[in-house]
Amino acid sequence: MAKTIIELTEAHFPRLGTEVFDAAEARRILAAQPAPPAEPVPVARVEDRRLPGPAGAPEVPVRLYWPRAADGAPLPVVVFCHGGGFVICDLESHDRMCREMANATGALVVSVDYRRAPEDRFPAAAEDAYAVLCWTAAHAADLGGDPARIAVAGDSAGGNLAAVLPLMARDRGGPVPVFQLLVYPMLDPAQNTPSYRDNAHGYFVTADHLRWYWQQYLGDRADGAHPYASPLAAPDLTGLPPAHILTAEYDPLRDEGETYAQRLREAGVPVDIRRYDGVFHGFFGMSGHLTAATEANDAAHSALRAALKD
Repeated sequence: MAKTIIELTEAHFPRLGTEVFDAAEARRILAAQPAPPAEPVPVARVEDRRLPGPAGAPEVPVRLYWPRAADGAPLPVVVFCHGGGFVICDLESHDRMCREMANATGALVVSVDYRRAPEDRFPAAAEDAYAVLCWTAAHAADLGGDPARIAVAGDSAGGNLAAVLPLMARDRGGPVPVFQLLVYPMLDPAQNTPSYRDNAHGYFVTADHLRWYWQQYLGDRADGAHPYASPLAAPDLTGLPPAHILTAEYDPLRDEGETYAQRLREAGVPVDIRRYDGVFHGFFGMSGHLTAATEANDAAHSALRAALKD
């Protein structure tokens, strides 16, 4: 199984070795990778915009996707945050994922191109994402969306942000999403779980990569204990929206996603937690190549549709 996993990850993702310790160089390696041969998934409409950022901060680029099968009724909305360890990836890297999500859920997807570390450390990414959530809730109707049906979603570091947004909205009296989709979320800089030890190397994203990502995001400060950096550090998870959380067997982040699901349940939050065996961090973006990825996408999209229905 390990050999198959490594072959697939190296074929479909850029290889960032542990010797890469510069964010700009990591992004250059990503940009140099050949573009996937597949044509873009057709949607009804795509639009790039720049939205007001947090006070005193730059505007936040976003990309909006309208689904193909729209009947003119107000659309549900998903605010999506991409992964990449808070350091790499962008609107382009997750374009296909957002297109598929829009069509499969019938929702308007708002993809957030938040500021990245280390140029902009915590809480820049979280504040950018929250500014987009607030703007989306205020302007959803202008976009053909329904402000009463807004969900948040994200993978990896984006899963962190998707988990943080409901906390920020609850604490600040902002627009609390009706649902959260967390795809193998990156939630805890402590990195001391069994899955970190068991899956430290050999499955594309390593413990060294993740340690470096956290260092870029948090720097030398003690921000790792802040709930908006590490949702697992939040003392109170009550009042948060229902969640669908998925994890991968061969992922250092597996245990923290499952622990967060358990903590949400203990706080009275409905949670659907699903572990996909035999796969690795990043598999969700490989629908059509891996059966587990197709199953995970179907389940996640189904959960979003159910949560966002009229």
